[in-house]
This record gives sequence, structure tokens and C-alpha cells, in this order.
Amino acid sequence: MSPTKTIRRTRARGFTLIEILVVLVILGILVGLLAPRVMDRPDQARVVAAKNNVNVVINALKMYRLDNGGYPTSEQGLTALVRRPETGDVPRNWKSGGYLDNAAQLKDPWNNDYLYENVGGSIQVISLGADGQPGGEGYNADVSSENAQ
Repeated sequence: MSPTKTIRRTRARGFTLIEILVVLVILGILVGLLAPRVMDRPDQARVVAAKNNVNVVINALKMYRLDNGGYPTSEQGLTALVRRPETGDVPRNWKSGGYLDNAAQLKDPWNNDYLYENVGGSIQVISLGADGQPGGEGYNADVSSENAQ
């Protein structure tokens, strides 16, 4: 008959509880170190977007001025870039379709309206930052046409 077969028992290899715990601790440390850096990115992106949007609005205001001989008044506001003003100094050569693609461009990345000031022909466009309040530091700082470059 056949020779005696040696039965080889193989032990199923797996991870021990200690090995799993060590991996979890290492992952926890990595997440703890990296999460603040990654979570900070959306706020940085909003500040950059606000600066870019302020510059877009300023350029639209310059086009408005070229067509109409002056900027919209403070009372007409930035909506004069998307809808033809019907009060105050009504523009004679207002561009059909407006100077911005849509009214959504008049909101900053935090969904607040941009502020607009026209004092004696000197204009300023301002986003009040993340907190929506004047002043502030970091992500709460104002973004204006003066510091948007």
C-alpha cells in the first residue's frame, strides 16, 4: 500500500490583536498630524477665490466706466453690473447682457454680498471675510480691491 503520509498542519497566519492596535495607533498619529493641514485648505481656497472675484468685479466696473463715462453710484451698487440701473445716473451705453455673467458673482465665497463704495469716483469692492464682520485677522480679514492683488 502506500507509505505513511505525514500530515502537515499549517497554522493559519493572521494578525494578532497587538499588531492591529499598533497599526491603529500609527494611523491615529498620522491623522492627528495631517488633518489640521488638510482641513485648513478650504479656508485658504476661499480667500484666494475672494481675491480673484474682487479683481473680476473691479474689471467689470472698469468696463462699465468705459461704456458709460463713470462708475455706478453707491446707491446703484454692484447690481448695476448685471441689471441696467433705472435710478440715479441712468447709463446711456449699458452693455446688453451686463458686465458679469450672473448675479452669483456678486456674492463672496462665504455667500455674503460684496460691499461697494463709490466716493467721488474712487471705488472700492470689499469682502468681509469668513466672519462677515469688518476687520478681522486670518480668514476673517477683509479682502478689498486694495489688497486683492
